[in-house]
Amino acid sequence: MSKTFIHGVILGTFCLGFGLVLAVTDRMTVDDIAARALEDKQNSLSQVIPDEIHDNNPVTDTLVMQNAHGKEITVYRARKAGKVTGVAYEIFGTGYAGEMKLMMGIDAGGKLLGVRALAHKETPGLGDKIEVKKGDWIMRFTGLSLGDPPPERWKVKKDGGEFDQFAGATITPRGVVGAIRGGLDYFAANKDRLTEAN
Repeated sequence: MSKTFIHGVILGTFCLGFGLVLAVTDRMTVDDIAARALEDKQNSLSQVIPDEIHDNNPVTDTLVMQNAHGKEITVYRARKAGKVTGVAYEIFGTGYAGEMKLMMGIDAGGKLLGVRALAHKETPGLGDKIEVKKGDWIMRFTGLSLGDPPPERWKVKKDGGEFDQFAGATITPRGVVGAIRGGLDYFAANKDRLTEAN
């Protein structure tokens, strides 16, 4: 009985010690982790919201809304002299390997400032060409809008649209184009709320 008790005390002491080490480590790194997350968000936003259109920090100037599917999204607003000059928010598409998450920036007039892939599971060497480091395909959307090309042309060429697909990979570009078109539709439907000064 006493051996079992002693073993239990030893085991309990080790568990308590490791628990304390984990708690202290977590407390010591929580600020660094938060700073890194903020840095990553700023990096993503800087790729879709040019510095010259804002004098604020879009990471901290946010608005929470629901997208067309009822999912809560954070809208990052760029302002110059207090006026909203652009917004950025996450959009989602379905690729060959599942959901793709992208960040889209759009100016107050509805023109695309940029689109970047944030997360996906697309096939390396095929679908991953949506990443800037793998090719410039996604850069081609910059400067376009819902009217340029016309809404019915916001498809890949294989579907009778305006945009190239990759050789051997149509599903990924189709998902990206559809997500961007959906993001533009969302902006058009919510423009007043997205660009209001307060």
